[in-house]
Amino acid sequence: MKIWWLLTALVGLYLAAASQSLWPDEAISANVAKNNSYLGIVSNFSKYDFHPPGYYLILKTWADIFGYSEVSLRIPSTIFTLITVFIVYKLGGIEAAMIVGFNPLIVYYSHETRMYALVTMLLTTSVFFLIRKEYLYSGLAAGLSFWVFYGSIFLTMGIGLYLLVNKRYKPLFQFSLGPILGILVISPLLFGQMKYSKEILGTVTNWSLVLGKANIKNLLLIPMKFTGGRISFYPKVVYYAIVGIWSAYVFSKLFKKNVYSFLFWASIALGTIFSIFTPMLQYFRFLYTIPLMGLAINKNKLIVAGSLLFSLVYISFPTFHREDWKTLSVNLPNKVYMIESFGDPLRYYKPNIEIIDIRKKPTESIITVIPYGEIIHGVDHQKILTEQGYRLVSRSVFRELVSETWHIGT
Repeated sequence: MKIWWLLTALVGLYLAAASQSLWPDEAISANVAKNNSYLGIVSNFSKYDFHPPGYYLILKTWADIFGYSEVSLRIPSTIFTLITVFIVYKLGGIEAAMIVGFNPLIVYYSHETRMYALVTMLLTTSVFFLIRKEYLYSGLAAGLSFWVFYGSIFLTMGIGLYLLVNKRYKPLFQFSLGPILGILVISPLLFGQMKYSKEILGTVTNWSLVLGKANIKNLLLIPMKFTGGRISFYPKVVYYAIVGIWSAYVFSKLFKKNVYSFLFWASIALGTIFSIFTPMLQYFRFLYTIPLMGLAINKNKLIVAGSLLFSLVYISFPTFHREDWKTLSVNLPNKVYMIESFGDPLRYYKPNIEIIDIRKKPTESIITVIPYGEIIHGVDHQKILTEQGYRLVSRSVFRELVSETWHIGT
């Protein structure tokens, strides 16, 4: 009975901020699902994306039925997260479920229109069947996860390593069938995406910053974001002190001799090693390890309370919410200049808007500029426009976003 009360409470918690604006990655998901056929998603869009098509296909099916509003687009992730919490409950009981359900990063991604909640559910399902010694089903769930998010390979490899270390060779063979089949089927697409990814790394100045290099900063962000979520505040020294102490306490409980701790640390270690050669070390890409974290820690009321507190802070203060593209779009003219590849939120909220790449020379005397994502592409719009004789005349700020008006002449 307790689990149903928990799940009911989590529905309210997860949907409390579900109507906030979509940000670029979410808007990509929405636009891809809305503007492509199922075949188009697989054969056209996915060739130039960095993720498998599984999530987009599910999202399209859902949104074609229930609509493309922000809340509707986010409900699938909420459902996936609730299922994850229920599976954790079946494995570790109510306190483990509360640690995972109230976790501030889980709360954030419970209403994110991306694939991370789905892959977390699939991999938690894989662990569930692993514990029940149903290795074929465990492997099947792991194989399906590879159709949703390639980063799932690290926990999949961790499970294989666990079985190998414990000399469970027959279960290892049974488990491996699912991932091998999943990889083989999607490998033609994967190889094409890998080639495209290398091209982007070579042509986009700071693309590796988006992917996540293996460095101390990205490693430290894992415990801080896993325990404090997506909040940050000034003075930074206070933020680092509070979240640093809290994350040190939570992670100190993860050094245990059980299968969950082994799989948690193995996934992080394998992902870190991989990122030395191919950048991928962003904390959110390991969201699927948080259920393992909750199961490894399990009975700890302080961590339950602390996790809920951080989640309530995130929900209660809009300053911690996603970038406010919704309000920005309402205040824009029908033509703007920006890095065109980041324009999906504007296309979602203002479908008739004309987006022109900031690197193209304007023909108008007055232009509106959205300076977003420029550091990734090595672009300095101020330098470009100043050299062309433009001057900045006004600047408007929307949560984490800026709109500028530039004028040429006197």
